[in-house]
Amino acid sequence: MDEKRRHRRDFVQNIVITVLALSAAVLMAQTQLYNLGSAAGARYFSGLLSSQDAASGGQSQQTFQLAAPVRVAVTGAYGRHGDVMMTTADEEFLLLGNLLGEALGSARSYAAVDQEAFLAALDRTSVYYDFLAPLPVSVLAEFTGTTAQGQYSARRLIVAEEAAGVRLYLWDDGVGFGVCETAVSAESLAAAVGQYELGNAVFAMDRAALDPDYAALAPWSLLLSDTLPEIPVLQVSEGLGDADTLLAALKFNPRTNYRYTDSGGTEVVVDGERSLRIRPDGTALYLSGGEAALTVEAAEDGMPTVSQAVTAAGNLVGGLLTDAGDAGLYLQDVYQSAASTVVRFGYQVEGVPIRYTDGGCAAEVLFDGSAVSTMSLRFRAYTVTSDVSLLLPLRQALAVAALTPGAELAVSYADSGASTVSACWMAE
Repeated sequence: MDEKRRHRRDFVQNIVITVLALSAAVLMAQTQLYNLGSAAGARYFSGLLSSQDAASGGQSQQTFQLAAPVRVAVTGAYGRHGDVMMTTADEEFLLLGNLLGEALGSARSYAAVDQEAFLAALDRTSVYYDFLAPLPVSVLAEFTGTTAQGQYSARRLIVAEEAAGVRLYLWDDGVGFGVCETAVSAESLAAAVGQYELGNAVFAMDRAALDPDYAALAPWSLLLSDTLPEIPVLQVSEGLGDADTLLAALKFNPRTNYRYTDSGGTEVVVDGERSLRIRPDGTALYLSGGEAALTVEAAEDGMPTVSQAVTAAGNLVGGLLTDAGDAGLYLQDVYQSAASTVVRFGYQVEGVPIRYTDGGCAAEVLFDGSAVSTMSLRFRAYTVTSDVSLLLPLRQALAVAALTPGAELAVSYADSGASTVSACWMAE
């Protein structure tokens, strides 16, 4: 058991292991608490990627669905209803997604507010959404089937009733809190809240005054108050079956003279100014260049909009990582500077994100202007099993998380490269 713990520490620098008053059997399965990053998601993307390859000279189009993991809390006069295992593709999200879409589509003139105002909104009739990482509101709106104005980003959003109407609160972890008026009616919000049986969830702030372990958490930590979620164990296998299929998808010549395996077992393929490196662990790195570069539709200044880049990257990655088993892709991050755009994707199963103990992601696409400069891919296939992840009991998880004041306690999968992956508590 000690050897197993030392092995896990090699993968995760920030793992917190505290020996509690548990039996040895529980310790074997339940003492993993990681301090990792977070993620977020999407709905439908249909867009264009073109290759200037002389052999094809054409363009390819497809529509690809990305289900975004989202944690939600519905608050009414008699308590809260929470769901920590949901995606934007689930039927259960349709009502809440329409409500958020109406709020985003009608939001105007964001004004800055403080954390106290944001938290106060959670105590009124409201719906809270956590997309696990900040994303542009324009992208979030597209996930709900609408459009939104502004250059803001948000990870957490609240549609809340106030005396003057219904307001939209948002929070970008790196920028701060904002609020704006919306066209959502109080009646529509109340009708949505009325669809839920309240009382199964709490925020950490609800119990902070009486319990120091809750007080040590981020106040918006959303926890189910009755039972732990039952999350299946995943069987893991490599998702890249045939390297030639990947080469063909990227329009490489599989019979190029510049194809070899290096001393570390990495297969290297060079085709003109492009190269592809396929490592033994099932990850691949694509480097672009020359006239065969993949390009995305761009605005007049040669730069794609954030939505155009996300659309193109989603189509590209979704067409390559097709053998992920029961896992789906979600939009994890998107960043844009004056000259480049980075789009990162993760895997999720039934709304639970899969983290990697090496800090990586499922896929990353870097656009240099409108052309794909580099792309990394992690070929993994996840199959749901009948076994249930053994989560540390909430009281013990709270005690461990309290060692990292201000952390948000949540459940995610942690993939360290083993043949199975279980869900565990993470301090994010």
